[in-house]
This record gives sequence, C-alpha cells and structure tokens, in this order.
Amino acid sequence: MATYKKRGYKPKTKVEEVQVEEENSTTAEVFNTLDETASKTEDWVIKNQKYIFVIIGIVAVCVLGYLGYKEFVSKPAQTEAMNDMFQAQKYYNEAVTGADKDSLFNLALNGGEGKYGMLDIISEHSGTDAANLANYYAGMAYLNMKDYKNAVSYLGNYTGKDEATGPIAKGAIGDAFVQLNQKEDALGYYVQAAELRNNELTTPMYLFKAGVIALDLGKATEALKYFTKIKEEYSSATEATNIDVFIGKAEVLASK
Repeated sequence: MATYKKRGYKPKTKVEEVQVEEENSTTAEVFNTLDETASKTEDWVIKNQKYIFVIIGIVAVCVLGYLGYKEFVSKPAQTEAMNDMFQAQKYYNEAVTGADKDSLFNLALNGGEGKYGMLDIISEHSGTDAANLANYYAGMAYLNMKDYKNAVSYLGNYTGKDEATGPIAKGAIGDAFVQLNQKEDALGYYVQAAELRNNELTTPMYLFKAGVIALDLGKATEALKYFTKIKEEYSSATEATNIDVFIGKAEVLASK
C-alpha cells in the first residue's frame, strides 16, 4: 500500500531506500515525458506556424465575409427587391378589390409601366424574401385567373413564416387541386393547411374543407374527426355555426 512521505524523508531500511529510488525514477520519467511532449508541441507549432496563421486568417476572412455579405450585399439586395415589387403588389391589391380582375392580375404577374411583375421579381431577385413572397402573390394570382397548374407550382415554392400566408398557400393549393379534380391531393393539402398553424381563422377553415372533401371521397370517419375538432376546439369560428349537421351526416355515413 502506498504511504505518504514528508519532504526530506530518509529511508530507514534498504527496502525503503529501493522504493524511494523507484518512485523518484518514475516521477523523473513522467516529467521527462511531459517535457518531451511539450517540446515536440512547441517544435510543431514553430514549424507549422505559417500554416496555423493561414488557417486562422481563412476563418477570420470567412466570418468577416459572412458579416459583410449580410450587411452590404444581402440587406441592400432585399431592399432593392422590395422596392421593385412595390408596383406589382399595388396591381395585385387592386385586382383583389377591383372589377377588372384578370387584367390587373396579369399586370401583377408580368408588370406594367416599365415596372417589374411578380415573375420578374422571382427571376431577378432569386433567394431574397421578396422573391419568396412573389411566389405567393403569383400563385394566388394564377388561382384567381383559374390557371390551376401554375397556381400549384408557384404556391408550392412559397415558404410562409407568418401566421396566415403559410396556411393560406397550402389551402389554396388544395383549392387548385379540387378544381383539377385531384381530390385526394386536395385533402392532403387541406390537412397540411389546418395543421401548419393553430389559430382561430385558418385552422377551422381548412379543417372544414378537409372534412367536406373527406366526405366526398367516402372517408366519413376521417371527416367526422375534422368536424368534431371544429366543434370542440373552435366553437366560436364561422365554420362551427352548422357543424352539428355535418357531424350528423358523417356519423350516419361512418356507421354504414
């Protein structure tokens, strides 16, 4: 068993003397190994310091480059894209509220008065938030113009980060598939739209549409689930007004 010996301890027997010599030898070997390792490390650093500085420099350049890109390239590009999209948004808003819808939706898509349309924004400002939003506007314009395939295409390229446009884009794809008589696809997108965000506006609206399409497809049990969720969780929504009628219909069909 190892024993603790005070500094200056003198061995009393030959055996203890041998033990002390062995311990001192082991300690010396450990320190020698540490010294050799440290020396090798120092030599390696000295030998390769040029490459180390190069690597540090590359990392610094990358970090500064990213920050510079974000500040001096990305932000100005986004501002320019949003400015270019202003007139197209104006045409779109006028189309939604005005009478000459197809003409205005066309202008929103293709531009007018020397200004960009949504399609120009998508191609000229690819990768910006403005281009992403232009996909939403373009898809909704095509949907209103009854060009359902293009509506599906552009809305499918849109990534909605807010509470409303994300679900509306998914739901609008569902609407387009209904018009294309692809009801299974429509049902899938209505369910996605309902589940994408949880709010009192879009969730019950798309749960209801999912329920109606599910009934039409003969999926009464699935429809019952959507209608029941509206009644239990969104009782103040417009869709809940006559929900008992739809629940009753779904229950009858599900029991057959």
